[in-house]
Amino acid sequence: MSSLRALFVRIARRARLVLAPLWESLVVGTLRGLVWWSRLFPVSWSCAIIASLAKLCGPFFVVSRTARRNLRAAFPEKSGWEVWWLVVGVWDNLGRMAAEFAHLDRIWDYDPAHPDAGRIEIVGADIMARLRDDGRPALFFTAHTGNWELNAITGAKLGVPGGVLYRAPNIKKAADLIAEMRAQTMPGLVKASRHAGRQMARMLEDGAHIGMLVDQHWGQGVTVRFFGRPAATNPTLARLARQFDCPVHGMRVIRLPKGRFRIEITEEVPLPRDRDGRIDVEGAMQAVTSVIEGWVREYPAQWLWLHRRWR
Repeated sequence: MSSLRALFVRIARRARLVLAPLWESLVVGTLRGLVWWSRLFPVSWSCAIIASLAKLCGPFFVVSRTARRNLRAAFPEKSGWEVWWLVVGVWDNLGRMAAEFAHLDRIWDYDPAHPDAGRIEIVGADIMARLRDDGRPALFFTAHTGNWELNAITGAKLGVPGGVLYRAPNIKKAADLIAEMRAQTMPGLVKASRHAGRQMARMLEDGAHIGMLVDQHWGQGVTVRFFGRPAATNPTLARLARQFDCPVHGMRVIRLPKGRFRIEITEEVPLPRDRDGRIDVEGAMQAVTSVIEGWVREYPAQWLWLHRRWR
């Protein structure tokens, strides 16, 4: 029996070695095809088509069970139908974001002289100008709301030097393709790895500004309360703020009707400190998480409920 099991294991390993490259090529080929197809049409057309398909099919995917479970726990007062339509909204946002990803180099049209004329409006542009000119490093936190990719573009477009921490997909060819597309509009990308902390520290020493998403589960992180439930959170933001004693600001993207976006930059978020006057890491991450919870409560259909935030 054991020899038969060993035979099946060897067959499975060999099949994986053969099929893995084919699977990666299929995924990357599909991504390239979608990008090419999306760029043939105006962004509004691409968004309408892909969002319609996402809303039609997405709620029936297995991963949507996670979204419904999360929403019922976060909003126990909502009915089953309200939860269902929030999940539909989540897929609508994801579908539009997928289409917009192919147009990131075309979407930005913010003009300080006519701030309400284009697709992009900014609340807190004066804060960014102040951070740009004060000669000090700063940290930004954000969440998976609206089209969160626009956060990384904002700093570069407003002349604020810095970088963005990101997590690459597991499929290397897909990760390379996405990094190639992001590099056109997002300078200073920092890939999440064991060396990322040191890289970001060097950037902050040079007076740069670092942004990162902090609303996903992190098994080795600190525990905070999010919608009244314990959630493990990556403490890197707070540790860097403690090390450099630099200000921390929030930044979010809100999806508006007619293909428009509002980018909001908060004033410095006050962070709790210990008896020695240094930033308290766990308390800081709770303060940041509380801000994000407020964002999610305001626009629940624009957050990524598909992720297993609570474990």
